[in-house]
Amino acid sequence: MTPDLKQFPLLVELSEEDRVALGDLLEPKSVVAGRSIFREGAEADGLVLIASGAVTVSAGRLTEPESFRAGEVLGPLSLVSVGPREATAVAETGVELLVLPRTSFRRLADDYPRTACRLIEAILRDFASAVRPSLDDLVGS
Repeated sequence: MTPDLKQFPLLVELSEEDRVALGDLLEPKSVVAGRSIFREGAEADGLVLIASGAVTVSAGRLTEPESFRAGEVLGPLSLVSVGPREATAVAETGVELLVLPRTSFRRLADDYPRTACRLIEAILRDFASAVRPSLDDLVGS
């Protein structure tokens, strides 16, 4: 059964065909409240879609932990960037996740290159929106 990916703003611009191709590769994962989803310093190996529940993300470089809820995405750049996780994610409540490991993303790129390209474009669009205010601050200073 293909999960409903329309709830994720990151994926809203994908076609239904793209969402089906992606959904076939997602791995469902349930995590009980208080359990770790991933740890800072561990190898980053893919993105995590929060289908339900809430997750707290903390890191040494963050002044305050941040809360993420259903419809949000964790670690999207880890699909293409090899290295350690830069934060720890812990389930605030029981959560249902959809995980796309890097190996599955590579399979998506081989089998459905257009879908993989659209996913990366969406990730980069979100990333640019997130960093643009910091760049504006640098230019203005």
